[in-house]
Amino acid sequence: MRSPGRINIIGEHTDYNDGFVLPAAIDKAAYIAMSLRDDDEIHLVAADLDESYSTRVADLAPVEEPGWPNYMLGSAAQFVQKGLPLRGFNAVLSSDVPMGAGLSSSAAVECATMFALNELLETKLDRLAMVHMAQRAEHTYAGVKCGIMDQFASMMGKKDSLIRLDCRSLDYAYIPFRLDGIRILLLNTNVKHSLASSAYNERREACEKAVDLIRRHMPEVRALRDVHEALLDRYVLPVDAQVDQRSRYVVQEIQRLLKACDALERGDLFALGNLMYETHDGLSSMYEVSCRELDWLVEQVRGHEGVLGARMMGGGFGGCTINLVKEEAIGPLVEALKDRYASEMGLPLTHYVASIDSGTEIIA
Repeated sequence: MRSPGRINIIGEHTDYNDGFVLPAAIDKAAYIAMSLRDDDEIHLVAADLDESYSTRVADLAPVEEPGWPNYMLGSAAQFVQKGLPLRGFNAVLSSDVPMGAGLSSSAAVECATMFALNELLETKLDRLAMVHMAQRAEHTYAGVKCGIMDQFASMMGKKDSLIRLDCRSLDYAYIPFRLDGIRILLLNTNVKHSLASSAYNERREACEKAVDLIRRHMPEVRALRDVHEALLDRYVLPVDAQVDQRSRYVVQEIQRLLKACDALERGDLFALGNLMYETHDGLSSMYEVSCRELDWLVEQVRGHEGVLGARMMGGGFGGCTINLVKEEAIGPLVEALKDRYASEMGLPLTHYVASIDSGTEIIA
């Protein structure tokens, strides 16, 4: 079983606000080999970490250490919660999705586990049902109140296409994304997300507070998707400046994504790149989920003739920047950055050139 990580071209932290996102599955994935057992024992192996974990179906519960089993256990637990019969199973996990890089390695594992169990148990769940179950696994076992984007992109990805996803209705459309001479370059800060889970949940709470403040006057408002900046000026800014700042970023980002889709339809990658820079600035100064290393990488490529656009990607506080780069510029750019990054940040700079690939699938 193979389930990919994902990139997101634009639309960051909009998914849990009923907004739009523009993700794609990539050619780095989690791989799971699984077999059913005749008892209720669950035996998990993380081959890359040389670690294992065992429990029983009757004892399914989140674990503190090590953390990686939670993505698999949480996915299995969703079958029990839906009243579907779950047997014990053996599973071996391997992944080339870098952990902590903002590429949704956790969603890849959840979707791979979900899809494998669905096949072996013959429960005939459709892909959208499994997306929702994988999302609940992240909420309940990993403790991160993520939106739907990561699991949706991993499960539903299509080769050489972005997914324009409406996170409220889950209506989606595939947008061809074949870049003539332009590649997707991911620059990994190698900074781990030590604050990401708690800060992610705090940002989500701030967005919910903004909606609550507006709903007192306009009960039809359900999420920041329904809000424009004049409403923030009137009902949020006078009450809580920080909540206003956080929610204003989201309102602006939803509009940026719609502009980005228009740019893609026109084939205007330079306009798309400029919007990516705007997104990074908002994530850094307004949503405050960037970090020194991410900001440094974006500033180093801003204005570079071979780079069309760049921004931090993912939950924040580390991970990767996503860059649209002319193919011939990638080698010289990485070479120019890596020693300076190591010298100034005290960390190695690693990079990946990502291709857009298909979603969760069975492989021979």
